[in-house]
Amino acid sequence: MEFIEIRDKGTKAIMIDNCPYIDLNKTFDCGQCFRFEPVSIFGNSVEYGGVVFDKYVVFAQNHPNELIIYNYGFAHIDIWKNFFNLCDDYEKRHQEILKAVPSEHMKNAIEFGRGIRLLRQPLWECLISFIISQNNNIPRIKKIIESLCASYGRKIDFKKKNYYTFPEGDVLLLSGKADIAEKTRMGFRADYVIEASKVFDLTWKLNLESTKSYKEALDILMSIKGIGPKVASCITLFSLGIGESFPIDVHMKRTLDKYFDGKIDLDALGDNAGLAQQYLFYYEKYNQST
Repeated sequence: MEFIEIRDKGTKAIMIDNCPYIDLNKTFDCGQCFRFEPVSIFGNSVEYGGVVFDKYVVFAQNHPNELIIYNYGFAHIDIWKNFFNLCDDYEKRHQEILKAVPSEHMKNAIEFGRGIRLLRQPLWECLISFIISQNNNIPRIKKIIESLCASYGRKIDFKKKNYYTFPEGDVLLLSGKADIAEKTRMGFRADYVIEASKVFDLTWKLNLESTKSYKEALDILMSIKGIGPKVASCITLFSLGIGESFPIDVHMKRTLDKYFDGKIDLDALGDNAGLAQQYLFYYEKYNQST
């Protein structure tokens, strides 16, 4: 990969070339994050904007092996290597998945989803986002999160427009369950958000981030009221980077029943289980011929 610092329309940016297997459309539309939307600010073929790490950022590309990150300079390149999982060899992982699950459907799913990158999102935001995702659809999840940030986050400015950071737990605790439920229309989930806010502190965060055990991470997460196996698996996969996570909801269960007789060899998949899950999920969602 080649890294170049540029300035475009007065905004500093990092351009990464020779960056294989990254497709922003697929990465931001496979159900793993909720705060990025298509924008048209800098004139690139593809642009997604959103707030992450307390700044408004635009990710862009004009061809499959390119990634441009606006509003950050070269000193922060390691943040984005981690966020986009750029140092992983996805071609190797594809071969490992097919060796573990040698099926035509898995092969087709990988080809269809090629370019999805598993993100490493900030833990607190990911945790609350997937609490909100329970029994919910993606447009409504996004709307609730947007209301939560606008109501309780810190206002920031980019190109003369206002955006909002993800609110901290202590702010949500002071606001209370009733106020959160009223302002965001998240319903029963407000109770779970408050419970998570009570336990989430630096010690709890470090304890969770330091564990290498998938089971231990699930146990820690599921000790919070309102977090079950599916939500906990999403958090371990999309924030902690525990690759053996394989979130199963009604849609994934239907996929497993339809193509794999109800089960898939997660032990054989190992650290590639979560990536395989994303390919299967995306393929079933968007491929009309299946």
